[in-house]
Amino acid sequence: LLANGVGGIAVGMATNIPPHNLGEIADAIAFLIDRYARAEDVTVDDLMRFIPGPDFPTGGTVLGQEGIRQAYATGKGRIVMRAQAHIEDLRGGRAAIIVTELPFQVNKANLVERIASLVRDERVQGVGDLRDESDRTGMRIAVELKRGVDAVPILADLLRLTQLQATFGANMLALVGGEPRLLSLKRALLLHIEHRQEVLTRRARHELARAQARAHILEGLILALDHLDEVIDTIRRSRTAETARNNLQRKFGLTEIQAQAILDMQLRRLAGLERRKIEEEYREVLARIEYLQGLLTNEKAILS
Repeated sequence: LLANGVGGIAVGMATNIPPHNLGEIADAIAFLIDRYARAEDVTVDDLMRFIPGPDFPTGGTVLGQEGIRQAYATGKGRIVMRAQAHIEDLRGGRAAIIVTELPFQVNKANLVERIASLVRDERVQGVGDLRDESDRTGMRIAVELKRGVDAVPILADLLRLTQLQATFGANMLALVGGEPRLLSLKRALLLHIEHRQEVLTRRARHELARAQARAHILEGLILALDHLDEVIDTIRRSRTAETARNNLQRKFGLTEIQAQAILDMQLRRLAGLERRKIEEEYREVLARIEYLQGLLTNEKAILS
């Protein structure tokens, strides 16, 4: 939600979360994890050292930090955005206002149309030409002024009357446990950390169950290889596969799963090199089991 930003409307409520820089979010999450036991003491200003504000993909400038701080502290705030514009001197004593970055979610074509409309209605005076000079190198709108016209007041008028200056109403509403909640920045990050903890725990449990099941089968195969002649003799003397499985279980103290794995074993696995592979895999599986058990009994390891 924080990285991509999101806007949505539901019955009686709306959400509007601005996009952020992924690297900055990752740094803030790492900072929170390091202080997870004392997360209550982490302030908005602490997090704003890593996330100074939203990262709007269209560029522009955010005016002041108060709106951002309010949004991060309470989940609601008004962030004022301004286009990136500069004044260029042209030949013949004329000047042009050049816009190179727009506020987030401002439509360029609509903006150009709005400026043209203001000039037609003479609400903005002194504009000689208006061009969209955008190309593959980037966005560029040129507002060319008449000779001798001061560009500064014209730019001030455009900021006031058009979307060259716009407001992003942050409303950080999200579903938490199926219920809508207004989230502060810290709460959103903590919920993400909790979610990742749950994912890692469940993944580790799943991997552990699979590793233990594999170790169980490998133990049976190793035992069969240790008593190879007796195992082959037992299978030969059995009339059916089911009888063979029962005889293996009874004679060698194997489980049904292990006995079946021995019956399913390919003849090539009886070779010396294949035997070493089984033993090597068994050692690797045991090491994996030990790692996963350590992970599940240590919250710090999962946070790490």
